[in-house]
Amino acid sequence: MPDSSRLRRLLNPRSVAVIGGRPAEVAVEQSRAIGYAGDIWPVHPTREHLGGVPCLADLSQLPGVPDAAFVAVNRERSVEVVRELRRLGVAGVVCHASGYAEDGEDGARLQQELVAAAGEMALIGPNCLGFVNYLDGAALWPEQQGGVRVDRGVALIAQSGNITENLTMQRRSLPIATLVTIGNSAVTGVVDLVEAMLDDPRITAIGLCLEEIPEVSAFSAVALEALRRRVPIVALKLGSSELGARVTLSHTSSLADSDVLVDALFRRLGIARLHDVETFLETLKLVHVQGCRPGVRIASASCSGGEAAMLADLAHRAGLELSALPDEVSGRLHDVLGDRVSVRNPLDYHTFIWGDAERLTDCFTALLEAGLDQHLLMLDLPRGDRCDVSEFETTVAAWEAAQAKTGARACVVASLPESMPEDVGRRLMAAGIAPMQGLGSCLSAIAAAARIGAAQVAADEVLALPPAGPGLAGEVETWDEVRAKAALTTYGLETPAARVVDDVEALAEAAASVGFPVVLKAMVDGLAHKSDVGGVVVGLDSPEAVRRAGAGMACLAGRFLVEHMVEGAALELLIGVQRDPRLGLALTVGAGGVLVELVDDTASVLLPATRSEIREALARLRVGPVLTGFRGHSVDLEAVVSAVQAVAAFAIDHADRLVEVEVNPLLVLPDGAMAVDALIRLAGPRREEEAGRG
Repeated sequence: MPDSSRLRRLLNPRSVAVIGGRPAEVAVEQSRAIGYAGDIWPVHPTREHLGGVPCLADLSQLPGVPDAAFVAVNRERSVEVVRELRRLGVAGVVCHASGYAEDGEDGARLQQELVAAAGEMALIGPNCLGFVNYLDGAALWPEQQGGVRVDRGVALIAQSGNITENLTMQRRSLPIATLVTIGNSAVTGVVDLVEAMLDDPRITAIGLCLEEIPEVSAFSAVALEALRRRVPIVALKLGSSELGARVTLSHTSSLADSDVLVDALFRRLGIARLHDVETFLETLKLVHVQGCRPGVRIASASCSGGEAAMLADLAHRAGLELSALPDEVSGRLHDVLGDRVSVRNPLDYHTFIWGDAERLTDCFTALLEAGLDQHLLMLDLPRGDRCDVSEFETTVAAWEAAQAKTGARACVVASLPESMPEDVGRRLMAAGIAPMQGLGSCLSAIAAAARIGAAQVAADEVLALPPAGPGLAGEVETWDEVRAKAALTTYGLETPAARVVDDVEALAEAAASVGFPVVLKAMVDGLAHKSDVGGVVVGLDSPEAVRRAGAGMACLAGRFLVEHMVEGAALELLIGVQRDPRLGLALTVGAGGVLVELVDDTASVLLPATRSEIREALARLRVGPVLTGFRGHSVDLEAVVSAVQAVAAFAIDHADRLVEVEVNPLLVLPDGAMAVDALIRLAGPRREEEAGRG
C-alpha cells in the first residue's frame, strides 16, 4: 500500500506527465478545461503537440519529476513506463490500459508485474478512466466530463468508468468535489481513497459505486472512522457474489446470500445502501446540504390534495412518519389559512394564498416551527421555455424566508426530476435548502440520512470487524446433534434433558428417565434434516408409544436420541452462523422450524456482534413482535439473546475451521429459550500451498 502523501500528490498534483496518444491528449484538454494551473508535460515519440502543449520524445526529457502521470499506452508498454516513472521518483500514476486481471490468467500475471513495477507509488487502475479533482483543478481523465469547479462537495469513488462519467453529467445541482475510477484496484483501492477523502475538510460526503466489497477489516475500520468524523458514506452496490462452491446442509446457507450480508455490513458501518442511481445522487445531495441526524418525523406542504396523498403513501413505504402537528402550530396555521383549510400533516394549504408573499411566508414559517426532523415543500416548476415561471418565484422566496427565520431542516421537492431547474437548485442550495428531484427518491434519501445519523450517534459502540480469514479446504466434518449440542452447552446454550440409546428395548426406560412426553430421533451419520425422512416422532407420552416409534425407525438407524419434549413455546427460531469468503462470519436469526425456507423471515449481522445488534436483528423479523409481548404473550427475550450469543461465541472460537453452525429450532419460552436441534460443520485450515493459489 502506498503511503498517503504519495496519494495526496497524485490527486492534487503540481505537475503532471501524460504518456500516450489520443487518450493522453484528452487528459491534457480536460485539465486545461477545468483550470489546471500546474505544469503539463506530454510525452510521445512522434507527436509534436498534445492538446496544444509541446511534446517530449521520451521520459528522459522531462524537465523535472512530476507529482503524477497519466499512462495511456498498451498494457505491456504500461508496465515498462510505470517502472521508469517509479525510478524517476513520481508519486503516483493512473494506468488507463485494460487487459489485466479482468482478462484471464495472462492478464492477471501482467497485473502482478504492474504492481511490482509500481512499488511504493500510488497507482489508480489499471482498466480505469482516472480521476477529476474539481476542488483544485486536475483531470487525469481521457473522456468528456460534465462537472465544474467547486469549493466543497461530495467525493465519488467507483469501479465503473462509464457509470462515473454518466454521474458527471447529472443536472441535479449536486456539487462533485472529486471523482475517482479505480478499475482493477491493483495498488490503490477504495480504502486508500476513502482515507484520503476523510483528510480533506472540503469533502462533505463520500459516494461509493462498488462491484465488490474491499477487504472487510480495513474497509470497516475506515468506514467507522468516517462515522466518527460525521462524514456520510452512501453506496451503490452492484451485483452479488457467491458464498462459495460448496454443498450446503443447513437452512442458514439458503437464507443468507452474500447480498444480504452486504446489507448487514453496510447497516453495521452506517453506510446507506441505495439501489438506483437517482436515489444515490439525491441522498448525496441531501447529506451534503444538511449532514445527517437520526429521526424520521417529517412535515410537508403543497397546494394539492392529490400531491399530499401521494406523499403520504410514499412516506409510509420509506419508513417515515408524518407526525401530528403541535397544537400551537396548528393554531397558527388556522389563523393564516382560515376555516376553508383543514390543518393536518401533510398540509394542503390550497391555492387561495398562491401569490400572496406575506401569507405564504407566515404559513411556511408556522409549519417549519413544528420542529420535526425534515420539512418538505412540494413544488414542480413549469417549463421555462414554454411557461411563465414568475408566479412560482413567490412560493420559492416565501419558503426561503421561512427557513432563514426558523433554521429548520428543509427541502423543496419536485415530483418530477426535470421540474427542478438547475439555477433554482443552486439558489436553494446556497440558502441551505436541499433541492430534491423525484418524490420517491427524496423520501428514500431522507430515510437513508436518518439511518446514517443514528449510526453516527452510536459509532463508538460498533465493534470492528476482523479479517475474513483464509479459505477452508479438505474434508468437512459434520457433527451429529448430540455432539453439537454438547459443544454448544459449554457456551451457555440450554438444551432439554436427553439420553442416547443403542437398543430399541432400552428406549422406554430412557424415556422415563428424561420425563414424558418425549421426542424420539433417529441418529444417522450425515443426516441433517431427520424430520424429512421420518426420523423424528414427537409427543410420545408412554413407554408403549416410545417402543412403537423406535420399531418404526429401526430401518433408519440403530442409535436413537430420547429427549424430553419441551412444551409451551410461543415461537420457534433459527440461529445460524456461516462463513462468507469475503465478509467473514455471518450470523442469521429467523423464524425457525421445518418450514423455515417457506416462511423466509430472517435477519443477518456480521460477527462479532453486541447484544444490542442481536436485539435489533430480532426486532427486524416479521415474528419480532412475538418477542416483545404480542397480544399479551410474555416471552424471555434476554434468554433468546443469550442463546444467540452462545452460538456466536462458539463460531468465533472456531472461526479458523467453521463452515457452519445452526440451531433449529430454538424454542422461545416464557421463562427461557431451549435448543432442540443443532448442526455443526467444521473443516481443516487451508494448506499453505493451496492458500498461495489464485
